[in-house]
Amino acid sequence: MANLKSIKSKILSYKKTGTVTHAMEAVSAVKMRKSQGRALSTRAYARAALRVLSHIAGSVDVERHPLVHKEPSKNITCIVLVTSDKGLAGSLNAAVIRKVIEFIKEHDLSPQTLEFICLGKRGHEFAQRNGYRVLHHETNITDGVSELEVRDITSRITALQTTGDARKVYMAYTNFLSTFEQEPIMRQILPLRRQILQEIVEGIVPEKGKYAAIARRNGKGGNGEGPVAYTMEPDAATVLAEVLPKLANVAVFHALLETKASEHSARMVAMKSATDKARDMAKGLTRTFNKVRQAAITREVSEITSGIEAMR
Repeated sequence: MANLKSIKSKILSYKKTGTVTHAMEAVSAVKMRKSQGRALSTRAYARAALRVLSHIAGSVDVERHPLVHKEPSKNITCIVLVTSDKGLAGSLNAAVIRKVIEFIKEHDLSPQTLEFICLGKRGHEFAQRNGYRVLHHETNITDGVSELEVRDITSRITALQTTGDARKVYMAYTNFLSTFEQEPIMRQILPLRRQILQEIVEGIVPEKGKYAAIARRNGKGGNGEGPVAYTMEPDAATVLAEVLPKLANVAVFHALLETKASEHSARMVAMKSATDKARDMAKGLTRTFNKVRQAAITREVSEITSGIEAMR
């Protein structure tokens, strides 16, 4: 009887766990669709930013701008690491951190030549655990983060380039490809280059799913066709001081959007897997419970029958 109670308790436990994970799966599915939709809705802005950079790329003033060309005063590489704050998202954070570790080994970087800006709790924990210097970190970045809110983060990043404190700035994040596929990305964002922004634009729309058809209709990215250069007023320095930081902000903003969509997608898939596993375990234990109960009933019937026979 004690064994039956134990099995029944486990069955109830698995069913309750399945109920919770199913609810989390539903919530993550809604958040994923919203995040994916946001990434797509800002595609027009990103493509326009690409065209602007392409049009002014031939300007001598652009080549001289600190965000495009700057002799660093320090041989420091900075990585902007974008991760989630919470777990239960499969290997999402582990994959992007593994990508960073591979990059560090490939470029032979040490704690003395590497700095981090961490967006998300998991990345911050990684940097601290390995003794890397963290210049800035933020957690609890909402799904509805706006381009305007990201500018404070971008200003910290661009300051590293304009002051010469960093030779190059890279961004590590997770690119959303489809509901079941997310790809860890290491991408240089500074010094700013046209091809950098083009790669970001091309990666905004997923290869599969609801929005893939829109990507095929509109093309994978802006091609930058148009005038060779703009006439800049009141002067080139003033215009570039406003435009180029905003172009860098596009890179940071879309990395956050991609990571949010990837996070909710990975969590949805992980919770679905957990729900299915809990359901299978509950079914298996139910069969075991029925077998044990049947054996107990058979044994009791046999004992009663034997007792009756003995009384005769």
